[in-house]
Amino acid sequence: MKEKIYAHRGYHDIKKKIPENSILAFKRAVRYGYAIELDVHLLKDDNVVVFHDNNLKRVCGVNKDIEKCTYSELLNYNLLGTSCKIPLLKDVLSTINGKVPLLIETKVIKFDGKLEANILKQLNSYKGEVLVQSFNPLSIRWFKKNAPSISRGLLINDIADYKVLNLRSMMLKTILIDLFLKSNFISHNIAFLPNKYISSKRRKKSIFGWTIKTKKQYDFAKQHCDYLICENMDKFNKEDIN
Repeated sequence: MKEKIYAHRGYHDIKKKIPENSILAFKRAVRYGYAIELDVHLLKDDNVVVFHDNNLKRVCGVNKDIEKCTYSELLNYNLLGTSCKIPLLKDVLSTINGKVPLLIETKVIKFDGKLEANILKQLNSYKGEVLVQSFNPLSIRWFKKNAPSISRGLLINDIADYKVLNLRSMMLKTILIDLFLKSNFISHNIAFLPNKYISSKRRKKSIFGWTIKTKKQYDFAKQHCDYLICENMDKFNKEDIN
């Protein structure tokens, strides 16, 4: 199973001072032979950085929207109390250097195609397996039109959170949109598997499951997904992943 596991935001472990989406986390994933899932944002100076949240508060302790920052500003902040900085995508690509597959999630707040174009420009000289995924269908459509050779996936989350009442209808619309996008794979929250739609799609395309954090989730996801986006891989069955 090891070749089917993607390290979620790199092989991070904050107890070892290896924060998520850091160069250290990506180096560790490469060292252990895990594929890597990561997230990217476009800054106001057009740099692409690897970071998950829209705001710096949780990870850097500063209440700033990341896409309103420049890269020089971000150098003032550290990741989760460590000495690690928010990395540029180009530096992450240089670190991974094609050694393991890479799954890039585009974090699109307002779609204009700039993030996708910047990513593609950097990938044109990259030698390695790359996939892209997004919750935003427009981002996936952009790659379908401009880089059809790159495998692309639609992120789907079956929302049951009563605090976000309108997202269930958005999820259903997203599923319908996938019929037109013709994505190469679907990346689905394992908390809402199995479901008939995903089971039927699995006959035609790969299913990625996220985010697996325990042995119980790992064993469950293996039954319903082709690829697993995981954290805490050292806690899973050693015979399966080592």
